[in-house]
Amino acid sequence: MHDEQARQERARGLMMAALDEELQSAEQQELEELLASDAALREEWERMQRVKEVTREMQLRKPPEEVWGMYWASVYNRFERGIGWILFSVGAIALLSYGGWQIAQEILADTNIPPLVKLAVFAVVAGLAVLAVSVVREKWFVSRRDPYRGVER
Repeated sequence: MHDEQARQERARGLMMAALDEELQSAEQQELEELLASDAALREEWERMQRVKEVTREMQLRKPPEEVWGMYWASVYNRFERGIGWILFSVGAIALLSYGGWQIAQEILADTNIPPLVKLAVFAVVAGLAVLAVSVVREKWFVSRRDPYRGVER
């Protein structure tokens, strides 16, 4: 039983190599002998050859032009929106930071305040600007993609 199973495994390995056109002449001879001695293996070999032939001749259908148009429009939209959000975020952060800086300048102009506190004030203003832009952007993004929008409890 074990020898028969090993022989069939060897035959299947040779068949796969033959389908890929990777057999040496000695292996080709061995495969032909195995197929000649076993009708079930021969049947399996014929099925495998038919499958390979069918898949070789198979061609993918080309999608209609409107599908390609929608695909490229989607790609461009995502790219444009990504660039737009980056520019908007950078600009909003810069404007909010500048505005916060102008307000904080009066605090920072005071010579009685230590430099570490002045640096901390700048960090707080810049951090608030980044957080404000991030929260607004996230709220807008989530509101557009909320699957439960319009669902009432």
